[in-house]
Amino acid sequence: MAPTTKEGQRAELHKMIWRIANDLRGSVDGWDFKTYVLGMLFYRFISENLTAYINRGEHEAGDESFDYGVLPDAQAEFARAEVVAEKGFYILPSELFANVRERAARDENLNETLARVFKNIEGSALGTDSEDDLKGLFDDLDVNSNKLGGTVAKRNQKLAKLLDAIGDLPLGRFEDNSIDLFGDAYEYLMQMYAANAGKSGGEYYT
Repeated sequence: MAPTTKEGQRAELHKMIWRIANDLRGSVDGWDFKTYVLGMLFYRFISENLTAYINRGEHEAGDESFDYGVLPDAQAEFARAEVVAEKGFYILPSELFANVRERAARDENLNETLARVFKNIEGSALGTDSEDDLKGLFDDLDVNSNKLGGTVAKRNQKLAKLLDAIGDLPLGRFEDNSIDLFGDAYEYLMQMYAANAGKSGGEYYT
């Protein structure tokens, strides 16, 4: 049974996050690997945030069965301008975290898929007020780094495991969380990486 108290949720989440970070890190330095863990966590967050926002709008408009996540990309373009104006970015259904994760184990070009997705997310803000905020957002998440593995296959294997691990984190639905689980996970990871890397408080908060 999942913990329902704030303290229980937080403790369970922290335990899972640190296990993920250690199990998947392998030969990648901990301080470097934080980029991948935090980057994937952020990718999941914005994907679910966007999906919930679009779904809520359609449900309130009367289409209670609408699910943005299963919409063909061509049909999803209807909401782009409005959503970018409101959220500052856009993600097509096929490029949402959950859908990329679902295909990851079968995607021989997963690294290229993720690189394209991140580029498209940043590109969705071009010419808008949020362009500067998104520019270079995923630059540090190098999906082609040799640190992840000596071959494309090994890199993709680690990326797929990372997608699964982040996707399995019990972050619940936005409406149901009794604490800000995404924010808490992010802060916890930063604290742990800073402590283990011997970073000063100033460097950590930077």
